[in-house]
Amino acid sequence: MSEYPAKSWVDTFRLILSTKVLVILMLGFSAGIPYFLIFSSLSLWLKEAGIDRSTIGFLSWAALGYSFKFVWAPLVDQLQIPGLTSLLGRRRSWLLLSQVWVIASILLMAFTDPAENLTLITLGAVSLGFAAATQDIVIDAFRIEFADSKLQTTLSSAYIAGYRAGMLVGGAGALYISAWFSGDSYTPSAWTLAYACMAGVMLIGIATTLRIKEPVVLGGRPLVSAGGAIRLLLGFIICAAAFAGSFVLLGELFGGSSDSLNHLIQNKAITGFLVECARFFISVFCVYFIAKIIIWMGVVPQKLVASSYVDPIADFFSRYGKSAILVLSLIALYRMSDIVMGVIANIFYYEQGYSKGEIASVSKVYGLFAILFGGFIGGAFSIRYGVYKALLVGAILSSLTNVLFSILAGAEANIILLSVAITADNLCGGMATAAFIAYLSSLTSVSFTAMQYAIFSSLMTLFPKLIAGYSGMMSISLGYQNFFYLTALMGIPAVVLVLVLQKLLPISEGAASGSSES
Repeated sequence: MSEYPAKSWVDTFRLILSTKVLVILMLGFSAGIPYFLIFSSLSLWLKEAGIDRSTIGFLSWAALGYSFKFVWAPLVDQLQIPGLTSLLGRRRSWLLLSQVWVIASILLMAFTDPAENLTLITLGAVSLGFAAATQDIVIDAFRIEFADSKLQTTLSSAYIAGYRAGMLVGGAGALYISAWFSGDSYTPSAWTLAYACMAGVMLIGIATTLRIKEPVVLGGRPLVSAGGAIRLLLGFIICAAAFAGSFVLLGELFGGSSDSLNHLIQNKAITGFLVECARFFISVFCVYFIAKIIIWMGVVPQKLVASSYVDPIADFFSRYGKSAILVLSLIALYRMSDIVMGVIANIFYYEQGYSKGEIASVSKVYGLFAILFGGFIGGAFSIRYGVYKALLVGAILSSLTNVLFSILAGAEANIILLSVAITADNLCGGMATAAFIAYLSSLTSVSFTAMQYAIFSSLMTLFPKLIAGYSGMMSISLGYQNFFYLTALMGIPAVVLVLVLQKLLPISEGAASGSSES
């Protein structure tokens, strides 16, 4: 995507009202439904069920499927689904499969009481995370292939608007239904009904998938053969099993050593973080070792692995050179402050004395309009003044608004103050997110659409979500006021990186090299 300043604000809003916007709006809605069902809505459900705050923070890792979707993006990009691919096409077949998977996962959670079976609802949340991430992979690829570069900023704004509307339904909708049937007391059947209704709303996404047309792409990669697809899928299953097995085994092995390390460091949060990092990186090394073995044994052809995983990464580094590291750093850090704060937000509101109905009304319904307005303002700002300026303004304002929550934490429950803080946060967050999605789209080559965008969007959430897993412990240790101040400071590196890249790598140059195949 190149910088193409619109001639006037009329031209700008004509782009925003393009006929293709509705399709992306509806797909964004479908993508947004699951988000709060494994984040803030689930957090509040678990809190009502008597689960402690630290455990709730760790359970946010159930959504790490969003952060590792690049691992199976090549499967989504290249594998045919028997029967469906020939009937619906590459993107629509995977989209339909992922949406059915999302519905099944939500229903599994709906009919499980976390107070009675925390393990099963965790499995349901993990399944939902992977299903929703798979849907995201397909929608992101579809959106980039759906229109030329001139519409990408507009489509990004439409996607954000739809996504946030879906988040409203999955967040406020679930809370309203639960509150309506249970009040502020814990009633498992109320949450069952709430989540079952969310599964029903996902039918809107399925209807959209069946109505849209498959995008026609010039320069895209062909689907792999049936034999190659089976071997690639087999290799993925083996590696996924190796990672899961080693991670669980290391958890048992590190159980005693973490106590000793905690005694030495005398900080449970830091100790836990170091142990989990060690488990993660050792497990990744095990997967790398297993992958080398199965390639050497010929289970998966090396050429197929290279075209699926190596070539998309090599293409990105060849286009951006030394600047690639700075670009990836910006992607990894841009949403840090928002994500770390967001996991604990609903619990904070609840413990401050706000009811579920008030939380739903202010943080979800009222806040949605601020997000939608911010998203379209961010899109219009990007079109009119350039993506980097929109990124910079969004990064600064998103960090500053977290300070408002520190003020809120030091005050008595006040619905007006809550509304001001949430409105400012959502307005700035909408601006930042719309600009950031447009930026990520500009980095993507059409030859590797699904894989490259999956890498970018995975990296965007990976480090923030790993840190967010400790948000419960951090908020307990620091107190809510200091915790929110800390999340505001987490936005400073992103501001610095935007300023550096704005001079070092103008989007018009980077995008030109990246979109030459478009």
